[in-house]
Amino acid sequence: MAKSEDPVVIKKYANRRLYNTGTSTYVTLEDLATMVKQGEDFVVYDAKTGEDITRPVLAQIIFEQENKEGQNLLPIAFLRQLIRFYGDSMQMLVPRYLEMSLDSLTREQEKFRAQITQAFGGTPFAPFEELARRNMEMFKHAFSMFKPPTRADEMPQAAAPDSAPRSGNGDIDELKRQINEMQRRLDRIGDKEKD
Repeated sequence: MAKSEDPVVIKKYANRRLYNTGTSTYVTLEDLATMVKQGEDFVVYDAKTGEDITRPVLAQIIFEQENKEGQNLLPIAFLRQLIRFYGDSMQMLVPRYLEMSLDSLTREQEKFRAQITQAFGGTPFAPFEELARRNMEMFKHAFSMFKPPTRADEMPQAAAPDSAPRSGNGDIDELKRQINEMQRRLDRIGDKEKD
């Protein structure tokens, strides 16, 4: 998505509603979070006073994201240390340090993604997805061979309506026959114990 040179203006009204002047629509904090993720720049102004309230709105978005289950990015120790910096003589250095650290992390993340894509070609996880798909097919096939016996399976092989193997694999048919025989023996043992 192409980034515009000027940031989109969002106005916040007294009823807490946010209005995107670029699209002439009301937006939510979630919509603003999506804009940030897509690289769209915006500023938020209080509609009544004209005050720039972008920072508190962004902080509110972070707060909302942190409250979602499994979305925590900020460790408690980090938050406590950050609070300690307020009013400290080092307070002026913290924003620039955090900015440089996040820029570095973003650059490294992009390098890592590019290396994975180059190593595996296309989608980085495509080989793993293909392996998982093949494994699932094998499991399904294996489990289909061990379905519970039916009346037809319990009939002796000579009395079966068709003497051809049910599948093309004689080993599987032999295994099925052995399982059925074992089931019949267990049933007979169970009948004897009841007597």
